[in-house]
Amino acid sequence: MPSSAGTEAGATMEISVSKSDLLKELTATQGVVERKTTIPILSNFLFEAGGDKLSITATDLDLSLRTSCPAKVKKEGSCTIPARKLYDYVKLLADGEISIKLLENHWVQIRSGRSNTKMVGMARANFPALPLFPAESALQLPAQVLRQLIGRTIFSISNEESRYTLNGALLVLKPESIIMVATDGHRLAHIEHGTTKLPVSGELKVLVPKKAMAELNTLLGSTDAPVAEFGKDEKTLFFRIGGRLLTSRQLTGQFPNYEMVIPKNNDKSVEFDCALLNLAIRRVALMADERSHAIRFHLEPNQLVISAQNAEDGERENRARFIFDREDLFLMDKDEKNARRIDRGRFD
Repeated sequence: MPSSAGTEAGATMEISVSKSDLLKELTATQGVVERKTTIPILSNFLFEAGGDKLSITATDLDLSLRTSCPAKVKKEGSCTIPARKLYDYVKLLADGEISIKLLENHWVQIRSGRSNTKMVGMARANFPALPLFPAESALQLPAQVLRQLIGRTIFSISNEESRYTLNGALLVLKPESIIMVATDGHRLAHIEHGTTKLPVSGELKVLVPKKAMAELNTLLGSTDAPVAEFGKDEKTLFFRIGGRLLTSRQLTGQFPNYEMVIPKNNDKSVEFDCALLNLAIRRVALMADERSHAIRFHLEPNQLVISAQNAEDGERENRARFIFDREDLFLMDKDEKNARRIDRGRFD
């Protein structure tokens, strides 16, 4: 409990930590720290020193990240420090050791070389408690597979807050595959990875919020850990990557039945050169309507016509000719005036 002097009775902490180690972990938390909030404690880091490490926690109540770095702990303890101010200050310090010491009334002294500053934190007791990682029931997901799933679906998540269940992606875990689906009501992204073996019975479905997916994607991109540990309880999702633990509020509600949208017995498909198709779309998109950003695909025999028009700027059309033979498929781009063997992709 806080004492009348404005600090917690017996509170103490003193550590020494490498600037590079500390800055690396502070950088990882920046997407979680709440900058504009009516709850001041959420703009702070929670520092906890014990053993030979410093644990750092940031949260906005919906999303939390807990990480750590090596430290020389002279006095074990905990404190809170303004997150953005500390991050900006540490970035400007010279390489070397940084000394952090908790003083009275929640003041924290930070020293490095000839630099000496003090920042005022808040009572440790005000920082929200975080749920514990359910290690016993956690599943191991291939880290780079999970990153690929996120990268191919996150763009389809709705930004409309009123469409609550569409503000995230559906993660489906099956005994022999992982599926991720996202939609904003206009477009749908679906990807399935079918070489993963998971100890689940039936299907395990969870809705992962968009912000959690973005942070998870960042964490996966900055680690060489082969797996990400996934766990859940009634309200919270957990992703542990190496020494970092990301926790997120789980979205509730019924995700749309995406299987009804995907054709079951489709006999029409086209293979194309992904790079040339992307280039053609980008050229045509320059003339797309600024509000709808719509472009038109028209499939003709051996030809795909991509077009767009704008009442103010004009219209644009790009024709891509598909050439079939028994062994290979080539794509000739009309504007590029060339043809080459494709990197195979498929649209069904």
